[in-house]
Amino acid sequence: MPFLPPELGAAGAAILVVASFCTSALTAAFGLGGGLSLLAVMTAFLPVAVLIPLHGIVQLASNGGRVVIQRRGVAWAALPPFLLGGAIGALIGARSVVALPEATLQVSIGLFILIVTFVPIPRLGVLGFGGFALTGAVTTFLSMFFGATAPIMAALFAQTFKERETVVATLAAVTAIQHALKAVAFFAMGVVLWPYAALLLAMIVTGFLGTLAGTAVLRRLDDRFFRLVLRIILAVLALDLVRRGVLGLV
Repeated sequence: MPFLPPELGAAGAAILVVASFCTSALTAAFGLGGGLSLLAVMTAFLPVAVLIPLHGIVQLASNGGRVVIQRRGVAWAALPPFLLGGAIGALIGARSVVALPEATLQVSIGLFILIVTFVPIPRLGVLGFGGFALTGAVTTFLSMFFGATAPIMAALFAQTFKERETVVATLAAVTAIQHALKAVAFFAMGVVLWPYAALLLAMIVTGFLGTLAGTAVLRRLDDRFFRLVLRIILAVLALDLVRRGVLGLV
């Protein structure tokens, strides 16, 4: 088809467009899972050179839509320090390479998520400006290489905020900031995405529709059920990171 890049057929494009809807709905309902799931699907169809930038733009639009729809739940005070830290993390990430092997990072991040999810930690709200700034710097830096670090932030925010709407909405806001910073960094590096403009537009539209559907589910969830499902999703994603890291090390 003339409006699609040569390496991507109509069937592949259709799968990505549908995946954008489904993963956005998952994230809108539980705060995470959709970004990593979409990245896994996109990996099967898109070149590595454009995979992370394309994923970042789709996620920027998806999370931006969630912020608009769920704006009443956002902890706005957390955003300025996260933006400051995230800008530093994006700058460092765009100019450097990861010193540790990817497998080592995967194991470390997976274990960190498990610890934060199941071991009580100080609330970020108590840590104040510095806690959010450090979270922004570290997760934005890592996202330049892994594409999605929402599980780290979700694990921390679940310990920080009592209301499930605040967890999901604030996670959407900081993730949108993170992907915006990544987009600026990638464009500054000269990444060209115009051949994928039609695909991006379609995925953004279906992603917004998925956000509407997922938000409707979130508002009907029991809080204990929400936190149970969130912990299960975090544990599954963390264990998968550890598994991939261990396999990479051996």
